[in-house]
Amino acid sequence: MSMLATAVLLVGAFLGAGTATARAAGVPAEFGTDWHDPVTAAPPVARPHTKSCQVTLADMQFRDFTPYRGAYTPPKGCGDRWSKVVLRLDGTVKGRQYDRLGYLHVGGVEILRTSTPEPSPDGIAWHVEKDVTRYSDTFRSPRDVEMLIGNVVDDTYTGVIDVHVTLTFYAGSPADRTPDRVLTLADTPDGTTLTTPRNSERIVAEVYATGSGGGCEEFWYLTVADPASYSCKADHGPYREVQIKVDGRTAGIAAPFPNVWTGGWSDPYLWYVVPAPGAFDVRPIEYDLTPFAGLLDDGRPHRVEVSVVGVPAGQAGWSTPVNVLVWQDAHRDRLTGAVTEDTATDLVNSSTYTPGSQNRVDTKAGHRLTVSGYLDTSHGRVTTTVTRTLADTSVHRWTDGENTDGLNATWTDDQTVATTGPGPARSARTLRTYTLDGVTTIGSDDRLRTVLTLGDRASVTELRGGRRTAWSRLDDTYRGDASYALDAPREQRHAVGTSSERYRSYGSGGCYDHTLATAQGALTLDRRGC
Repeated sequence: MSMLATAVLLVGAFLGAGTATARAAGVPAEFGTDWHDPVTAAPPVARPHTKSCQVTLADMQFRDFTPYRGAYTPPKGCGDRWSKVVLRLDGTVKGRQYDRLGYLHVGGVEILRTSTPEPSPDGIAWHVEKDVTRYSDTFRSPRDVEMLIGNVVDDTYTGVIDVHVTLTFYAGSPADRTPDRVLTLADTPDGTTLTTPRNSERIVAEVYATGSGGGCEEFWYLTVADPASYSCKADHGPYREVQIKVDGRTAGIAAPFPNVWTGGWSDPYLWYVVPAPGAFDVRPIEYDLTPFAGLLDDGRPHRVEVSVVGVPAGQAGWSTPVNVLVWQDAHRDRLTGAVTEDTATDLVNSSTYTPGSQNRVDTKAGHRLTVSGYLDTSHGRVTTTVTRTLADTSVHRWTDGENTDGLNATWTDDQTVATTGPGPARSARTLRTYTLDGVTTIGSDDRLRTVLTLGDRASVTELRGGRRTAWSRLDDTYRGDASYALDAPREQRHAVGTSSERYRSYGSGGCYDHTLATAQGALTLDRRGC
């Protein structure tokens, strides 16, 4: 079946009896010089109906690797306590350009990690919204602002990335207690260090971990070890784990999300309208460091290191900026405690190579970390135990010459945070599951086709005294199928493709269900459920 026939059938599957109407409404036979602006199925940030104030953070055209530098001043007229703070980035770009990675810092705190869509010749516009209320402590004082979306503009890559970023502050009290302090790591001759307030009773580190663009670590999940013959190599195969250590002791482990940027898998036609989940708003990895609070509360600087296990020695490719969120004990200036357990199982990492007409690498890897510590607070001794279990299972198949290259992979990251002390015992379990099932083929006619499904799922359950008090489920799934002629000018690629995203979340907090579908750059479905 031709790709065009496949596209028409997929549009029909999404629209049912409305297929003819959708085609008449302007679904083209193939990609042209313009297409629908990028859209995502994720929910918009809910905004309270209270007085609001807006501040511009950045207004910049990115043509090279020169950062934007400016100054932030807190808003006037909305107080210094806010029910919500919402970041909005509006961007435009036209011509020809690669996907680019970017960041936004306020007072050294990373409040956004993002990437950009690839433009049409006629130009596109997109926007990103993010709830940044957790950084309220940073926003209460004047701060330096730095933003960078590294770019190259020349006779070939003509796209200038134009962005405008604002913060909108809504007066009132937030639904949940925001961190009292937002800290960054300090650079010292011995590495990076952290000094927390001496009455810190909850400490959470967040790491915006991303594989760099353009190199093999962008596609870390495809790397193979010797003796397999493949273009991207790693000493121990595709397993990656983002670790955080405090004074040399492992304090947290996590599975990175398999981010796919808008030029990913050699097929930008997959992502022109619907990007992969998280591409425009990278979710940070969170580590509950409260078991280490008894150690960190001694008033001294402590060495904090973040590393990515599995990256070949001496090879760059990952960015891992760290923010540290701190909640303080309002009734005591100093807290004492200790780390009582810090135990990790041995890392199991089996990557088996089987040569053949389709070469194959089967990978199974993972391990578990348990950390526990107590803290003597104003309301008694509180013990926090964090248990985190990671697992990676993948099958990578490719032919000699890599004209067929495919991966079927599942990563799980299962964390339980249990707290005992005065009052009923509490626990929160978060199970994250990431899936990637994709294959790229180059036919005898030099036509490249990619079929890919990417899933981001999460299950959260909170207990108090053994009884469930809150729960939620998330399923964010992208599907795409696109092809184009290689080594042809853009206007002669005869590119076709369909894509869809369905974002579903439900639980004790309510329900959200949003489905998008596209064909040849036209939006064919925009449906909301619940």
